[in-house]
Amino acid sequence: MASEAFRGEFYQKVDAKARVSIPAAFRRILESEDPSSPEFPRPRVYMVYGGAKRNFVECYSKAGADALAQKIEAMELGSPERDRAERDLISRSVMVEIEPDGRIVLPAKVRAKMGFAEGDIAGEAAFAGYTNRFKLYRREVYDAEFGDDDDDGIDPLALVGRAARAG
Repeated sequence: MASEAFRGEFYQKVDAKARVSIPAAFRRILESEDPSSPEFPRPRVYMVYGGAKRNFVECYSKAGADALAQKIEAMELGSPERDRAERDLISRSVMVEIEPDGRIVLPAKVRAKMGFAEGDIAGEAAFAGYTNRFKLYRREVYDAEFGDDDDDGIDPLALVGRAARAG
């Protein structure tokens, strides 16, 4: 698990050149989990756009991406499960360096996964913290999926308690 969890919801403008600012709180984690080196002097974010049923891009720090790769490498070589995990989580991902001003340029496949059409890039992105990673959505998609605050009558702390007892 990350030394610090990605927490919170943030909304950032995506400009016509597909640039978006990573929230400062998320940037600090990305920086702390990707020490500068001569080869990579700037922190990186690893963006997973694979998975046909996903309507978001899953983003990891360098340390988080390495931990995910280790879990995949522990799977049985040649198994359909490992092949699928490698295809959707490794092959269908991209590493992006963060500019000194905190922005990144969203690659074409990331824009497509988020629902930005070619030539219609400007809009808003929603950044949602998920402990060891964050998810990046087009704002309208995020609001449609989570806007009603799915009140199913279950206390989320009860879910955490059940998981702790089972583990």
